[in-house]
Amino acid sequence: MILDNKLKLTDQASLARAEEEISKRKAKQLFDSGEIQKVEVGTYVGLASIHQFLFEEIYHFAGELREVNIAKGSFRFASVMFLKPSLDHIDKMPQSTFEEVVEKYVEMNVAHPFREGNGRATRIWLDLIFKQELQQVVDWNVIDKQDYLMAMERSVVKDTEIKHLLKQALTSKIDDREVYLKGIDVSYYYEGYTLFKTDEL
Repeated sequence: MILDNKLKLTDQASLARAEEEISKRKAKQLFDSGEIQKVEVGTYVGLASIHQFLFEEIYHFAGELREVNIAKGSFRFASVMFLKPSLDHIDKMPQSTFEEVVEKYVEMNVAHPFREGNGRATRIWLDLIFKQELQQVVDWNVIDKQDYLMAMERSVVKDTEIKHLLKQALTSKIDDREVYLKGIDVSYYYEGYTLFKTDEL
């Protein structure tokens, strides 16, 4: 099913290509313009502002809470019926230690509040929490795609693997443009988007 989009595209390949190009350019702009500094850290409101910034030129639902139930493979994300209470709970979760930050991230992944683009927006959101609380960010370049996807899949039951992967990948280069831009490329690679390099857009 092709998602309804502002670009009036009706085939999946064209939409995927446009989505990657436009939202990667926006991700770069988010950093270069300094808008990223204004994001509310660790809240659903902050995540929604990131999502809207990335996808507003493509989807009408950018930054809006989804109104349909969604799944990935056999895993069903939080039911629409429980989404708002779940997000209220996540907002109140502590985030002062590495463990707390990852636990909050895992819960937000289960919530998956948007129709599309959750992973990409939430990884930026995660880095902003790490930056504020620990003065570190994730160097996504050192985390293998399959290791990450498997760890996230299993994190719902046990978060040991994702904690291990993220801990090994932390860097103190919190304002490094190259770390950020390469991180966007890897984040998109996790989701199967590899046509464009963010730095060249």
